[in-house]
Amino acid sequence: MDRRELAAFLRSRRERISPAEAGLPAGPRRRTPGLRREETAQLAFISTEYYTRLEQARAPRPSREVLAGLARALRLSDAERDHLHHLAGAPPAPAAGPSREVRQSILDLLSRLPQAAAMVISATYEVIAWNDLAAALMEDFSALPPRDRNLVRRVFLGPYPQGRRLYGVSDAGAFARTSARHLRATAARYPDDPGVARLVSELLAGSAEFARLWASHDVCDAPSLRKTFQHPLVGPVTVNCDVLDITDRDQRVVIYTAAPGSPSEEALRLLAVIGTQRMDVTG
Repeated sequence: MDRRELAAFLRSRRERISPAEAGLPAGPRRRTPGLRREETAQLAFISTEYYTRLEQARAPRPSREVLAGLARALRLSDAERDHLHHLAGAPPAPAAGPSREVRQSILDLLSRLPQAAAMVISATYEVIAWNDLAAALMEDFSALPPRDRNLVRRVFLGPYPQGRRLYGVSDAGAFARTSARHLRATAARYPDDPGVARLVSELLAGSAEFARLWASHDVCDAPSLRKTFQHPLVGPVTVNCDVLDITDRDQRVVIYTAAPGSPSEEALRLLAVIGTQRMDVTG
């Protein structure tokens, strides 16, 4: 535990937060920038005396519960929270399971891509955020429970209405291979997560194809950069596929765009108008 650095870090983080940001009244005669010590302690659910001793480099090592309260009270970023743990001599524990929390900046990005179908998938291939065009191209994910938003479950276990495996996409077989290999790597990163274990068990029991791929022990594959969706309303839609890694959350942003001036670009424009109101065929 580096008491002096911890004290300086806490003080610097406290002084940068205005009372309004913390939901507190500013009040008259504030002589200190940012929050007062007693306000920070209140927000962190610890005693003012103990917090004061932390800033004076006189306190014993804080528990993980105290560190969590301080991180919340001081509105720390992920990197700052990890730094706080290291200064306190309690390195942050690895994530128990894949994160399903999407940063607001990523959600804003999706909404700012009106001509592209974009979504965020977790390390287990669950669709955890999407924009309107992605819902129109694939399906209305908001109408599904989280379990049914999982793309690896869908590609191996269905359903496949009218023979449309994974929304009728042209590379469904390649996607199946890639997703199985990525899922094996995910299972190694999160060996204690029951959700990952349940998903793997379900796929092994329900899909001979998945069981064969799983038995290969392969953990990487090249993604498809171009694919065609067989859409029930507008027909084939050929798109470029770009994937952006969000490494700190173990998530990926998937963006589908059509070539400018192509029939597929016109199809995406039509889907943007149709939306999900007539999407009565899914799969």
